[in-house]
Amino acid sequence: MRRTLLIAQREFLENVKTKGFWLGILLFPVLIGVSALLPAFLARKATPVRTFVVADATGLYEPLIVAAAEADGRRARERAPATSTNVPSESTVRPPADEVHSRFRRVPLPPELAGNLEPGILEARLRPRLAENGTNALFAAVIVPRGFGPGSTNALHFWCANQADGSLRDLVERTLTAEFRRQEYARLGLDASVIQRTEALRIPIADLNPTKAAGSERVGLADQLTQWAPSLFVYLLWVAIFAVSQMLLNSVIEEKSNRLIEVMLSSVTPTQFMMGKLIGIAAVGMVMLSAWLGSMFGVALWQTQSAAQAAAGSGAGEIAQALVSLLRGSWLLPAFAFYFACGYVLYAGVFLTLGSLCNTIKEAQNLMGPMMLVLMVPLFLMPFIPRDPNGPLASFLSWIPPYTPFVMMNRVAAHPPVWQVIGTSITLLSFIVLLLWACGRIFRLGILRTGQPPKFRELLRWLVGKDHP
Repeated sequence: MRRTLLIAQREFLENVKTKGFWLGILLFPVLIGVSALLPAFLARKATPVRTFVVADATGLYEPLIVAAAEADGRRARERAPATSTNVPSESTVRPPADEVHSRFRRVPLPPELAGNLEPGILEARLRPRLAENGTNALFAAVIVPRGFGPGSTNALHFWCANQADGSLRDLVERTLTAEFRRQEYARLGLDASVIQRTEALRIPIADLNPTKAAGSERVGLADQLTQWAPSLFVYLLWVAIFAVSQMLLNSVIEEKSNRLIEVMLSSVTPTQFMMGKLIGIAAVGMVMLSAWLGSMFGVALWQTQSAAQAAAGSGAGEIAQALVSLLRGSWLLPAFAFYFACGYVLYAGVFLTLGSLCNTIKEAQNLMGPMMLVLMVPLFLMPFIPRDPNGPLASFLSWIPPYTPFVMMNRVAAHPPVWQVIGTSITLLSFIVLLLWACGRIFRLGILRTGQPPKFRELLRWLVGKDHP
């Protein structure tokens, strides 16, 4: 056991002493913080102002479109997140108006196009301006033809080269659709305000959860987060298992290719060497995961405190507070630790065995193809398991050991039956023991092998005790 622990210590120190390892550890909280703040910053600062022109042959709809664009800018300023001041009180202030610009700005038609030109001529002359790039380029042109109105077959022409941003088009469509309906109500002698109030009616719905204690059945943000948080942990589990298993594979191939492994095997047995590497890289993975989870928890606490100080009730602050409560009051973290350990040993044993059979990374990549297909299945299933966590598909996949850590982690919030938790855990642990036994036999014979990797039939002979063909 002492020699196994020495191998584990060497493997652990070799990885944690690298600059890349600690750079990745330190960058993770930065990435988490940036991902929380960057979307709001880009929405406020990096979104360009969309300039557009309107040519309305009817003279009826241009004021409506311009007014809708201006109203959109006012709503953006009202929705701007409040920033805390240095005043000791909990008062907040909003950013200056020039920092929160309107998304759209109507510009006049060029002087040479300001006359009553035919729509076809006008559009032909506008197309170069719409197709060019630069500060003087137009984002869109709204052409309202003659006869356009309710019941007319004349279509409004919306010219825009950027089909990825449909915000202005949607604004124009909503505005003119509302105007068409108002005109139709007036034609039919109906009061548009009464109809608007009627359409605004919504039935009150109280979402209640029967599994919660009496008096606290109402479903809130924390409950919705509880339902989907395991998917985040499944993704984190997948990344961690793949990263540490890949680290283990590269380490074995490197030591085998530079003949260092022959020197080490003169002092330890192949089994001791294999178990030492598994334990050492597992320790590296635990350090990495602890840093990741600590960063997520720290950022969530920071967001919660920031929201409390700002007293703004922001969505990010509510989500962070719900996440902190979830991690404190559930068994997500213990389940994650258990399934990470099981998933790591399962896949690391396979990757370690693949490394013992190959002399180069290129050879290993050819053998990793089937393993990657197996590993990709949990990612494909991740959006579907939470929708029916105790359904037939989730229950069936829970009993397949390579998928058990991912599927059961995804089912944690749904409280699967205890007999399934115990039964799948026993099945998973039994499979891991059998797998490690098989991997140990292959590793013992393949670690000093040179030349081409063995064929599948030769591996079977190794497993049944026939060391040579």
